[in-house]
Amino acid sequence: MDSKQWIESADRVLMHTYGRYPIVLERGDGVYLYDRDQKKYLDFGAGIAVFALGYNNQEYNNALKAQVDKLLHTSNYFYNIPAAEACEKITKMTGLDRVFLTNSGTEAVEGAIKLARKVYYNKYGKADGEIIAMNHSFHGRSMGALSVTGTPKYREPFGTLGGIVFADYNNYEDVAAKVTKKTCAIIMETVQGEGGLYPAEYEFLQKVRALCDREGILLILDEIQCGMGRTGTMMAYEQYKIKPDVVTLAKALGCGVPVGAFVAKEEYAAALVPGDHGSTYGGNPFAAAAILKVFELFEKQQVLENVREVSVYLEKQLDVLEEKYACIKERRGRGMMQGLEFDRPVKEIIKKAMDAGLITFSAGERIIRFVPPLVIGKEHVDEMIKILEPVIAEEEQ
Repeated sequence: MDSKQWIESADRVLMHTYGRYPIVLERGDGVYLYDRDQKKYLDFGAGIAVFALGYNNQEYNNALKAQVDKLLHTSNYFYNIPAAEACEKITKMTGLDRVFLTNSGTEAVEGAIKLARKVYYNKYGKADGEIIAMNHSFHGRSMGALSVTGTPKYREPFGTLGGIVFADYNNYEDVAAKVTKKTCAIIMETVQGEGGLYPAEYEFLQKVRALCDREGILLILDEIQCGMGRTGTMMAYEQYKIKPDVVTLAKALGCGVPVGAFVAKEEYAAALVPGDHGSTYGGNPFAAAAILKVFELFEKQQVLENVREVSVYLEKQLDVLEEKYACIKERRGRGMMQGLEFDRPVKEIIKKAMDAGLITFSAGERIIRFVPPLVIGKEHVDEMIKILEPVIAEEEQ
């Protein structure tokens, strides 16, 4: 079948919960994707910040193939070596103590919410703990994660968990004003992704950390998108000289294999006891083997060093576009998590760039998001600009 037939076939059976582009991707290599017609695309979306190592990395592929021949799944009634080793790596990276492996970032957020409420329950004997979340945040689409997602249009058709209060991101006074005796946690992204590529301000996060310490509130940082090296340090919060009580991870943690985690300090992790939480597939040997190889390749390929060097160049080239075209209002972001905000919807710009061989995604209606594989070089930044700039120039006419 040709691409048109495959799209028609998929549309007959898939729920229409995504506005998919009419492209049938078939393979990837390095920082490029190829569709069924062998058209080549420079990928500055990385599967929404997932493929940090790019595509078809042979060392990564071989590690997964080897694990397939050993053991895929055991259930969590047994130990497995890859999971134990992976969790050692995760605790070292985060500076926290205990890991629960999940299958996605959304599940990691669900677990973090349950942990915070169980800590509160153990302390007060009541299940009425409240959580402060941020306006314009995004944490996932399951009921718990959706409840702390600060975009009303996502929540309104479904209803939400009770006890969720929203405050303005980077506004300490508003956050502090929302704290009550029932507040058990404050959750936020260290860098807001879907909400518009807004990094937390240094003083804001410092003050929120101090507030949580003072009031006995858990600080949960969602680093599902901004963690795993994307901002130039393994965890974005390292740049703020603080540690959360709980952090959620996913996306580049597995570089394509569905995996996530929530990680907590010992004193809080102890609140979850057998029967409180579980996952049939979480921490299976296959996913854990992927995590292990990701950590190994990050070090071997000096991924952090590359992010720190190339992201400076990426920022400069995006700044040139901002200065040159009046339709671009602002560039913002951190590391290889960048956004250009326009004075108009960006849907057509993204589509035309895709037609020309560049994949990017939006973050809201007016922002183009750049979250490429972390192994891109300066030459790939130049190639991206060469494709994107004529589209922007045409849009501005």
